[in-house]
Amino acid sequence: MQIDGYVEGKIEVNNLLRISETGNVVGEILTERLIINGAFEGVCRATYIEVLSSGRVTGTVYSDNLSIETGGKFMGVTKPPEEQANEQNIIEHNEDEYETKDLSYSQAT
Repeated sequence: MQIDGYVEGKIEVNNLLRISETGNVVGEILTERLIINGAFEGVCRATYIEVLSSGRVTGTVYSDNLSIETGGKFMGVTKPPEEQANEQNIIEHNEDEYETKDLSYSQAT
């Protein structure tokens, strides 16, 4: 699949997603291989990510295989794929531990 225009939202592609030089994606991407020659902003989970010479990435990337060509721009954070799974488990665990507390108080006069 190739994106040549503007797309906002969540994109899931089984094999290859290519963002062309005129492409601009804002959101979340989940794919096996991602090639960026346009602009991407958001969260990406991919086995292989290539930022080409005209590519610009801003956000969080979960991958063990990231390459950036000369001229390509990356502003963000890279994390291994297993860290994303661990963060999700922590969030789910913490949500189960929330309890409601009465924070109201009375003041003696």
